Amino acid sequence: MSLHNQIKQYYPQYSDIQHYPADKCACIRKTTEEWGIFGNFFYAPIIVEGVTIDCTERLFHLMKFNANGEEGIKSEYAAKRGMAIKMHMKPIYKSHPEWLRNDWGAMVVDAMRFCLQTKYEQCEAFRKELERSKGLFIVEDETKRNEKKKADADSWGTNLVGNEYVGPNLLGRLLMELRDNGKLEYHLPADAFAFLQHLPVHVNK
Repeated sequence: MSLHNQIKQYYPQYSDIQHYPADKCACIRKTTEEWGIFGNFFYAPIIVEGVTIDCTERLFHLMKFNANGEEGIKSEYAAKRGMAIKMHMKPIYKSHPEWLRNDWGAMVVDAMRFCLQTKYEQCEAFRKELERSKGLFIVEDETKRNEKKKADADSWGTNLVGNEYVGPNLLGRLLMELRDNGKLEYHLPADAFAFLQHLPVHVNK
């Protein structure tokens, strides 16, 4: 099932198309740009049950694995930073579906809520930038990428259409909820972090 259909089925409140005035937006594009810290690829190490993970993008993908996917978990954890984190997963979807959770669609948004909430709790710079963005809409700008594919924005982001950013903007909406409420509530299965047993725990000396 595609991400769009998963969200439509399990999180219908995020499946509609949003419109935001372009001149009132904090845009997530590259991690090196002004609002780059809002992006999931931004280097902001977080610790989950003693395991250090370099960014929320990697944590999010690791949460897709069940406890039996040890080989995939270790290889994803070791993948290079940047888009390699995401691209590394593609062959796993096809070759080793048995390594992946069969309930992912029902928890995908809650998994992202957990990732963002954990980053918020552990990264002061992230909290400060969210505070600084008050008064602006936060959008993930996928325009450049989607122009090449001649595609609409996916469930996470938006495209610039005229003077508006248009799209589901799931990531931006979650970030705005976090900013405005100071917390994201999430509900995850009891075994949501079973993948951690295959990763090294950092021990302070």
